[in-house]
Amino acid sequence: MNYRSLGKTGLMVSEIGYGAWGIGKTAWLGAEDDESVKALNRSIDLGLNFIDTALGYGDGHSEKLVGQVIRDRSEQVYVASKIPPKNGQWPARDGVPSRDTFTAEHVIASTEQSLRNLGMETIDVQQFHVWSDEWVQQGDWLEGVQKLKEQGKIRFFGVSINDHQPNNAIKLIESGLVDTVQVIYNLFDQSPEDALLPACQAHNVGVIVRVALDEGGLTGNITPDTQFSEGDFRNHYFGGSRKQEVYDRVQSIASELHISTDQMAETALRYVLSHPAVSTVIPGMRSVRNVERNMQIGDGKGLPEEQVKLLKKHRWIRNFYQ
Repeated sequence: MNYRSLGKTGLMVSEIGYGAWGIGKTAWLGAEDDESVKALNRSIDLGLNFIDTALGYGDGHSEKLVGQVIRDRSEQVYVASKIPPKNGQWPARDGVPSRDTFTAEHVIASTEQSLRNLGMETIDVQQFHVWSDEWVQQGDWLEGVQKLKEQGKIRFFGVSINDHQPNNAIKLIESGLVDTVQVIYNLFDQSPEDALLPACQAHNVGVIVRVALDEGGLTGNITPDTQFSEGDFRNHYFGGSRKQEVYDRVQSIASELHISTDQMAETALRYVLSHPAVSTVIPGMRSVRNVERNMQIGDGKGLPEEQVKLLKKHRWIRNFYQ
């Protein structure tokens, strides 16, 4: 496993981290706790040392599983979590003041609940689960963050940027108040390359990449006939003609690179890791099989430069969450 610096935090984190949304057993269906625990442990066996969870993943269920595993391991594993917005609005909306989403009281109370769920004394990276750059000079949220740092309950502060809105954190990055950002960045949505990633490099802010596999769209496994369980959010994400659109684009990429669709997941992850601003990528891994497949990719090798250039023309920015 290769390790990269998480910006100015100084933490050296595994290129492949663990995205723990799926093991919360809410939006993603099919996760079983026994298998989730095995997958978490196997990832650590293979050198993973960064896990991203959230209070909102199964109302703390994901955090509890992560904590259960971490407490039984002797290795150094860094844990990032997230504070849900007080008003329950995902994503953050324009014109909504910070007092409706993140007050100092809410930031502290949510963090203390996450610490109880995890069974830990300190969260390495605590993040806001949504963000609006309008809040940089608003409210008392920063006082809550600073108090938590002073008390040793969190080490570093980050934000999870709204879906497909990478430029909605530039002001925060330039303010110097943030240590990390988490962003959707993948072979389709390459827009973070335009302004966000250069800003992070300029200000030494760590970059945590989510949705690198487009919720499964870039695994090569989505076909026009793919079916999901009732209640699985992917029924909406890949609703209507979207499965066909994704399938056609993946076939085009595979054809141009002369690879099989079985190699798409590796190609997609290596594309993201080819950018020097990226610290870690956090695919969801609900099974040992997925862990073992993805962990092989964290070997410090990005895609060949000529492949990266070819893939630029496959940029496809859209918001399937809507």
